[in-house]
Order: sequence, then C-alpha cells, then structure tokens
Amino acid sequence: MATIKAFECIKPTKELASEVAALPYDVYNREEALEAVKGKEYSFLRIDRAETQFDASVSTYDDRVYAKAKELLDEMRDKGVYVKSDKKCYYIYELTMNGRTQTGIVACASIDDYLNNVIKKHENTREEKEIDRIRHVDTCSAQTGPIFLAYRRNDVINDIITNVKNNEPIFDFVSDDDIKHVGYIVDDENYIATIESEFAKINEIYIADGHHRATSAVKVGIKRRNENPDYHGREEFNYFLSVLFQEQELMIMPYNRVVKDLNGNTNEEFIEKVSECFDIENVGANPYEPKTKAEVGMYLDGEWYCLKAKENILSDDAVDGLDVSILQDNVLNPILGIVDPRTDNRIDFIGGIRGMKELERRCALDMKVAFAMYPTSIQELFDVADAGKLMPPKSTWFEPKLRSGLFIHEI
Repeated sequence: MATIKAFECIKPTKELASEVAALPYDVYNREEALEAVKGKEYSFLRIDRAETQFDASVSTYDDRVYAKAKELLDEMRDKGVYVKSDKKCYYIYELTMNGRTQTGIVACASIDDYLNNVIKKHENTREEKEIDRIRHVDTCSAQTGPIFLAYRRNDVINDIITNVKNNEPIFDFVSDDDIKHVGYIVDDENYIATIESEFAKINEIYIADGHHRATSAVKVGIKRRNENPDYHGREEFNYFLSVLFQEQELMIMPYNRVVKDLNGNTNEEFIEKVSECFDIENVGANPYEPKTKAEVGMYLDGEWYCLKAKENILSDDAVDGLDVSILQDNVLNPILGIVDPRTDNRIDFIGGIRGMKELERRCALDMKVAFAMYPTSIQELFDVADAGKLMPPKSTWFEPKLRSGLFIHEI
C-alpha cells in the first residue's frame, strides 16, 4: 500500500505564479540558466540554480551557492511572493500542451515506500548529481522540484479530480512555451480522506521522471532520521514532494541519439553491417519518424533510412525488448563501439520535443549519424520497473515538463 499524504504547501500568490514558475533545474547548463533568469526577479530558477547570482569564478557547488538559495527563498517568503497553507491539503496540477491535457495530484510520498519498492524505479542515478540536490534540499529545508510519479487508473480519484476542477483555480497561466498551467486546491475533508485511502489500496507507484530528485530527497530524509534518532515517522522529512499522474494521462516522447563518427567504417561498410540485423530502406531527404515498435529512423549524409529490426534480434524481455536496447545491442555497441552510453562522449541524446530537424542540424554541425527512436510506452516502463530491472539511459522523454516553484514542501 502507498502512503500519499496531504501537506502544508508553500505556494506563490495567484498573481505571481506565472512569474515564479520555472522549468526544472536540470534542463539548463550554467550559461543557459544565467540567461533564463535575466530580468526575472521572481523566477524560481534563481533559487534552483543560485550560482546564477555569482560570477563564473564561484563554482556551481560552492557552499555560498546553497546558502544563497536559502536566502532567496526566505526573501521571497518575507516579501509575500510565497505563502504557506495553514492546513494540510492536496492540490491538482493540470498541464495542457498542443491541445492535450494531463492532470496530476500534488502530494507527498513516503521515503519508506521508495526504500521498500512500493515506489518503483527504472533508472540508475549518478552520485555526483545526487549530491547537488541533497545539499540544496538540506540547506533550504525544502523540496522545491516535484518528482513525477505514475500510477494505474483509479476511477474514484478521477471523479474527485473532475469535481475539484469545477472550482476557482489557485493559478491559471500560459508559460512562454505555450503550455497552459492550472492549479486547484483540494481542501474538502472528505476528498482528502478519500484520496489518501484510495492510494492506500495501490501497491505500485512508478517514478516517471525525477530519479535524482527522488533519491536526493530520500537521502536527506535518512540523514535527518540519523540526526533525530527519536523521530516518530510523521515528520515532514519522511516524505517527498510529488505530482502523481494516472497512466492514461501521460505522453512519452522519443529520446533520439546522435553519434560523432562511424567508428572507422565508411558509409557503405556501416550500412552493410547494420543490414545484418535490420531491413534497410532509403526513404530520401525527408525526415523519417518511426511508425511502429522495432523501427528506427536513421539519418546519414543527407539521406534518411527506415531500419526495421529482423525477427531474430527481437526479445520478450522487459529491457532487451526495448527499442533503445535493440539499437544499443545491435548497432551502437557492436558496430559503433559505444559500450557505455552513459560515459562515451561520442554519443549525445536529443529529446523528442526538439524535433527531427534538430537531428539534421546536429549532423551538419558536429555529428555523423542520427537515430530517430520510436517512443517507449508507459506500459514498457511499468514492465521494466515491475521486473526490478533498469532501462538503458535516456529511454524516456516526458512532456510537458512540470514547473518548479509552484508547490514547495518544507521539511
């Protein structure tokens, strides 16, 4: 059973929500973050990436950066940009992109559920990326970026969401990337009790996006348990900020690949080697997006190809059967020599939101060959997590991205 609880939320005023809301901290490098906060006094990115308040001589991971993040958060609260609820509530967060809407419940999930695998993972995390968020959360005593969780359909929770969305929103705005963001408070005691009891019937919840944020929040919770050996389990550090979406609401976009060279092969040699495992069709100059599973679009020297995996390389295994695994195991590793895509600087990954033209642009700029993937499905994500396995890196790209700063959980 899952423990998903209401909480006393720190949130921006309705009037300033659009100015506060920011894309997740990890979609920017330092230069991009610096540019993004220019002239934006209330942007939460100033807190999420507080190195933007220093010159380049100060490391992103300097102690002063985390102290500045806390200072800025406290300052925003003092100014009344942020207010804290005096009641534990749930919230509804609705995002609409290109006419398609998904609606999640903002709540706190249990670190014990994470540790006991009620909340299931499908990706490895890297320690150096965890440390940054651990320090940020611990210094600010607040979780500022929600973890994106998924769960299977629940009609009772659906009905509550539908009813709450008839109320006056706590924010309603369209962000610079044309995504509409609407929030609602769930403060009815019966609804609160029902949501909690319905989640208690659910045995599996899945991390869709935000593995590093989740791991960091859990490690801060464990740290605080060690610092408070008499803890009773109800302290806020035992929970982490989440937005939970039902499976049918979610859209996964492809995570495409580009590679710098052909590992010493000529174009002809490379295509011949690929043809051992794939049926190849030259489809011309127009970008080719895969239309079905086990199909890959390949761009090489101005030409697009359709690659269809041959029967003998397909697998029923939850991980080996993923399209990203098929490409890795039959092209990237054996032909292009990319053994570990996590660490090999000859490969780069491009989220599907960037479009097919970005693959062509990168091949004209600094890459040799591009692979357009068919998107991983939410069921495939569930299957991998249920099997206790891990996906290859960069297997899923979720859109739209949850904004940071709209909901904050104080620990």
